[in-house]
Amino acid sequence: MKKQPNVLTTGEAAKYCDVNFRTVIRWIEKGYLNAYKLPGRGDKRIPRESLVRFLKQHDMPIHADLIETNNRVLIVEDEPKMADAIARLLKRAGLQTKIATSGFEAGELLRSYQPAVMTLDIGMPGLSGIDVLKYTKAQQDFAELKIIIVSAQHQSELEECLRLGADLAINKPFENSELIESVSRLIKHSETPEID
Repeated sequence: MKKQPNVLTTGEAAKYCDVNFRTVIRWIEKGYLNAYKLPGRGDKRIPRESLVRFLKQHDMPIHADLIETNNRVLIVEDEPKMADAIARLLKRAGLQTKIATSGFEAGELLRSYQPAVMTLDIGMPGLSGIDVLKYTKAQQDFAELKIIIVSAQHQSELEECLRLGADLAINKPFENSELIESVSRLIKHSETPEID
């Protein structure tokens, strides 16, 4: 995946805005666009966040290169072989993964890892996947998190998870392509240039 630029020159910002670089300089001089001056010649640099904020404020299109993509997936699965298989599959698809083997560990990793998507087995001992789902949906911090239930439980339990707020439910055993496509689609949906 392409790395987003953190700082842009006035010429680079102009290309993203489809304007002349002098227009960008005028926006900076008038205080419309935040930038800083380099020592010496006085060239200006624009933080990516400032440019995205400016574009949003003025209802201008935001180039895909400026949108930061979170491609982290938290795999919540108590069976080590299954967890490792899912992790390998998603890593081959270019995604970052971490594994939680219990509901408690999932709660800890949700805060520290901040995934875009969580795959969740509901048939775990102790704090079940349904408990994790309910907890996650009750937390404002995780409002943007996409959840895919990946479980061998009965269809009625999968439907209950969807009713509780899961985005998708996939039966085990699953097709590799189905899981990759589902995770990729939900990550694409979570891509937003949100900067407040």
